[in-house]
Amino acid sequence: MRILHTSDWHLGRTFHGTSLHELCKEFVQELVELVSTEHIDAVLISGDVYDQAQPRPDTVSLFSHALSAIVDAGAAVVATSGNHDSALRLGFASDLLRKAEVYFLTDASRLAEPVELTKDGVTVAVFGIPYLEPRAFAGRWDVPAQHTAVLSRAMQQVGEHLTEHTYTASIAMAHCFASSAQVPEVSDSERNISVGGLETVPASVFETVDYAALGHLHGKQKITETVRYSGSPLAFSFSEAFHRKGAWMIDVDHSGIRDIREHLWQTKLELIKLRGTLDEVLSAPEAVLSPDAMFSITLTDANRPPHALEKLKESFANVSELYFEPQGAEQTQRVAPARVSPTKPINEVCDDFFEYVLGNELTPTEHSYMQQVLAHIESESVSR
Repeated sequence: MRILHTSDWHLGRTFHGTSLHELCKEFVQELVELVSTEHIDAVLISGDVYDQAQPRPDTVSLFSHALSAIVDAGAAVVATSGNHDSALRLGFASDLLRKAEVYFLTDASRLAEPVELTKDGVTVAVFGIPYLEPRAFAGRWDVPAQHTAVLSRAMQQVGEHLTEHTYTASIAMAHCFASSAQVPEVSDSERNISVGGLETVPASVFETVDYAALGHLHGKQKITETVRYSGSPLAFSFSEAFHRKGAWMIDVDHSGIRDIREHLWQTKLELIKLRGTLDEVLSAPEAVLSPDAMFSITLTDANRPPHALEKLKESFANVSELYFEPQGAEQTQRVAPARVSPTKPINEVCDDFFEYVLGNELTPTEHSYMQQVLAHIESESVSR
C-alpha cells in the first residue's frame, strides 16, 4: 500500500494581493498525475485545506474537483481540519462522502475511530486529529489549556483503541507545532497558534503510532524518523523562498511501514530576494531571466532614491516587498531618546527623529522640505 502525506494546501491563498488560484490548479493537476503514475492508494491532507474558514466559491469548486479527480485516479482521500479551516464546514456530509472513499476527520469526539485502509491483506489505521484549540478542549477533557495537554489526551484515546485492535500499521494525522532535540524550521506564513509560549508539542506525544503525518509548518521536514511535516505545496512567504516543496510517500507491506521517501513538487511560485543599491538591482539579470517571479527587494542606497518603486516596476513586474536599509546603518548603533522635552523646538525633534530612523542627518534639501511642512502645519493650527 502506498500513502501520500500532504498538508497545508491553503486553497484560496493570495500572495501580497496576487491570487494563487491558477497555481493551486496546477498543483492539483500534478497531484492527480502523481496518484496515477505512482499507484498511490490514499492521499492524506493534514489540515489547512483552505486558507480561510469561509472560502470563496471558486476555491470550494477547485477542492471539489480535486477530490473527484483523486478518487477517479484510484486513491482515497483522508483530510483533517487545521487552524485555518472551519471544522464544521469542512466536515459537511462526511458520513455520506465515506461511501466515495473521501474521509473528512474533523470531529474531535470521533478521533479514536480510525479510517481503515485495506489492500492485499494490509490494513492501515489512520487516525485524524483535527486542530484542537486548547481553550476549547481543556474543560471538556479536564486538562490544562495547553497544546501538549490536549494532544496528549487525544493520543491517549488513540492508544486505547490500538490496545484493543490490531493493524499492520497506524498513522496519526495532526495539526500542531511539534519539536524534538532538533529545532523545527518555521516560516512567516504560518499563523501563530501559541498562547504564552505553550505551542510546542514534544514529538514523543506521537510515539503510540507508527507514523505521525503532521501539518502546520510549511517546510517539509523530519522531526524524527516517524514524525514528519510534509509542508505546504507552494511557498506562501519570502521566508520560504529556498524551501524544497514536496510530500512524503509511505510504503506499507505485511511487515509494517517499509519505506518513506520524499517527492518534490514541480509546481512553483518563484520567489526572489534582491539586495543592493537601486542601480545594482535594476541591472540584476533576474529581471530578464525570471519575469514572472515575485520579488522582495532591499535597497541599500545611502539616501532613499526618489521614485524607487516606480523605477523598479519598469523592470520587475511583481515587486511584492520593498525595504530601505542604508548600507552601514545596520552597524550604526542608534539610541532613541528616553523622552521628548516639552521645551525642545519641534524642528529639532523632527531632526532627531529622522536621524534616528535613517541613520544619518537630513540633506539640506530634505531639511528645507521638512521646514515647509512644519510651517504649513503651524499656520493651519493658528487659523483654526
